[in-house]
Amino acid sequence: MADVASRPSDHSLGRPGGPASRYSRALSFSLIGPLLLLLLVGFLYPIAALIKLSLFTPALDFTAYRKIIEQPIYLSVMARTFRIALSVTIASFVLGYPVALAMASLKRRLAAVATAAVFIALWSPVLVRSYAWIVLLQRNGVVNNVLQQLGLIEAPLKLIYNEGAVILAMTHVLLPFMILPIFAALRSIPQEYVCAARSLGAGATMAFLRITLPLSLPGIFAGCVMCFILALGFYITPALVGGPGTLIVATLIGQQATVLLDWPFAAALSTILVIATLTMVLVFRKAFSMSKGFASVD
Repeated sequence: MADVASRPSDHSLGRPGGPASRYSRALSFSLIGPLLLLLLVGFLYPIAALIKLSLFTPALDFTAYRKIIEQPIYLSVMARTFRIALSVTIASFVLGYPVALAMASLKRRLAAVATAAVFIALWSPVLVRSYAWIVLLQRNGVVNNVLQQLGLIEAPLKLIYNEGAVILAMTHVLLPFMILPIFAALRSIPQEYVCAARSLGAGATMAFLRITLPLSLPGIFAGCVMCFILALGFYITPALVGGPGTLIVATLIGQQATVLLDWPFAAALSTILVIATLTMVLVFRKAFSMSKGFASVD
């Protein structure tokens, strides 16, 4: 009893003199100072410079933004970029959630092997994986040769240099970013919750829908946000696997900045992409926060 009474309670963490207040304010700021400086120099300053470049050339001018609105081709590129990013996110979730669920149900050693396999795919260079899809999907590639040998097709199919090939290749590249956060969220769910639901008469499907799925929403949120944001800024894979008809914003920005040297217009495209990305993150956050499973981590 004496040991129990002598332990500091959880509420004492926030009291003066507790573990949370043992550092002075000056020391706390000195500890987080390098991170704040890195955030300022590596993130906030470049974004501010982009916004300034898109608006002041040298005086206040909205020509670059009017160009995006007035010319339908740029709005079409924007819409295609968000459509591909959303499709890749949905495909990654549909394919990644069952894999993460299977990994979470494995024993420790087998789970470590499965996690290593996912990390190996994550560490593989994007350029190599993109070229692998070119080998598989090209006119004389592996897929067309197999289909012809099986007699399923007479002439090679056009499987590459289209939007479907871009979505497929990008999903393959971004799948680990969906699997790992969901796997971490599933592993943190106590199995006693599911056992309690089953003992109270819930079936396997009901236990999954009422217990496992809601409690895994933080991992789903993290995976969806990472996949969506990374898909919006993808450059290498769409440039290699896609064709002229699958131009996306990242490729368009590269062309404007390096080929046409229209830096204000490239900055305007980048600014719109950043604003749209932040908006979509807030939308994801609001949608997932409606779940009790997600709200429990706040």
